[in-house]
Amino acid sequence: MTQASAPIREDLIDGVNLRFYTHANAKHHGMLVSEWLLEQVKKHHLGGGSVFRAIAGVGRHGVLHQEAFFELADDLPVKVEFLLRESEADTLLQLVRDAGLELVYARAPMRIGVLRKE
Repeated sequence: MTQASAPIREDLIDGVNLRFYTHANAKHHGMLVSEWLLEQVKKHHLGGGSVFRAIAGVGRHGVLHQEAFFELADDLPVKVEFLLRESEADTLLQLVRDAGLELVYARAPMRIGVLRKE
């Protein structure tokens, strides 16, 4: 006999995909910028985020960073990405401004879905 699975509910939220681009070793007051961003989200209960390390990248200054170049391997690009409500994205951006961080970011509207058992 097979057991019936619980019905799955889908919750949809109109939100924002907020992405920051920095370098793996970039620091703010002795803390990695990626960790600082995650800490701000946690401290202010803003939502969720993840850090992704690139294997290569070229930035606005035209410098190529990739794992093959030993001298630049510690300074690879990272993307710190958050799925937030509009007001949470506004709050996080203001925290970054107030901290005086210079960061490149991208912000796009997004429908965020959560599938869960009822």
